[in-house]
Amino acid sequence: MLKNIYTKKLIVCAVALFTIMLIYVIPTNEEKLDVKEEINYVNKEVETSTIFLLDSNNYLASTEIVTNSKTIEEKAKELLQALIIDSNKQDSIPNGFKALIPANTQILSLTYNKGLIKVDFSLELMNTNIENEEKIIEAIVYTLTSINDVKQVIIYMDGEILTKLPQSKITLPSTLDRSFGINKEYNLNSNKNISKTTIYYISEFNDKEYYVPVTKVTNDDRSKIEIIVDELSSNNVYKTNLMSYLNSNTELLSVNELEEELVVNFNSAIFNDINTSEILEEVIYTISMSINDNYEVNTVVFNVEDKEICKKTLKSIE
Repeated sequence: MLKNIYTKKLIVCAVALFTIMLIYVIPTNEEKLDVKEEINYVNKEVETSTIFLLDSNNYLASTEIVTNSKTIEEKAKELLQALIIDSNKQDSIPNGFKALIPANTQILSLTYNKGLIKVDFSLELMNTNIENEEKIIEAIVYTLTSINDVKQVIIYMDGEILTKLPQSKITLPSTLDRSFGINKEYNLNSNKNISKTTIYYISEFNDKEYYVPVTKVTNDDRSKIEIIVDELSSNNVYKTNLMSYLNSNTELLSVNELEEELVVNFNSAIFNDINTSEILEEVIYTISMSINDNYEVNTVVFNVEDKEICKKTLKSIE
């Protein structure tokens, strides 16, 4: 009898001990678990590159698209693909712009060496109307020379250097650079002393501003910077859907061209607000980009009545 009583007591004690252990070992719903969660964030910057596409006013304009390439050759191919109508890069083109190179044009080969890109297109490259022939060449040259370290381009078509446009019969130099010009406007009274000056203006699409280069082909014997300032400060700019924010009373007082720097000295009319001594960003950019296409310098220094106001590195403007 006693044996049975002790046995029952031992069983009860064991059950009680087991229950107590469960309470302490297994957490209740009210208890919080100490869980350390580590989140890794990937900070990947989106890279964009400059490309020259046709805008709604039929100008080749500077705009940006997202690119993923790392090498110069890869980037050049990617940008050229975006210039081809209905290519696999069409979704990257911003609203208000369109590609110009005929659909089905193939890039047969592309190489880069010491500032020079050689690119060979299929024969479809010139399957266009006479008005677009020269614009296609301009778009290719300006787009490729927007890539850092690219200065010149040789265009081949089915293995042969393209030296003459088939319909307009315009002769092309075998090696092309930005001196070829873009969106050309002619005002000539003689075939002697011809000057080409590329000037950047502002245009708009859906309230978004972008830059349009226009090459003025004239008999003007003034310096290119004088032509640039005169054109940008002209009241006639707005007649062609192109704008400039440079005050019409702005005067270029002096210019000092150094080895890698151009110092331009203006009167105070260049200021947006004379009380703050600030120059509009659009004015700085249109002048700097124009200088970039016409002078072999790396930096533009803006002075007002011989006092330095700002300095712009040209590599940063594209």
